[in-house]
Amino acid sequence: MTTVFENNLKSLKQPHEKLIALEAYDAGETPAFIIEKQPDHQGTLAIYYEVAVKHGGLTPKAAEEALALFAEYTECARTSPGKYADIDRLFSIIEQDLYYSVKAIPKHETE
Repeated sequence: MTTVFENNLKSLKQPHEKLIALEAYDAGETPAFIIEKQPDHQGTLAIYYEVAVKHGGLTPKAAEEALALFAEYTECARTSPGKYADIDRLFSIIEQDLYYSVKAIPKHETE
């Protein structure tokens, strides 16, 4: 049975398949956090990239959209804080009115 989250991933428009990471920056030159393409984070990378491109960064509005895309995982994260750190980060972006610029890191053509 396909979940809402899986259907949402299939509906994403931004080409995320060739990304190996997404770096997020606040005011500094060092990334505040990095989401790497790993088996358990491919969906997160795709969603974060989708909303960051659409909103010009990770903004509270982008975070709200991302939470909707995470679908059933969002409610689970609300009831179990700490279980999904990437979703918890989205809650923080909204609650603290944070903004992160992002840098998409593509894989090299030889990879």
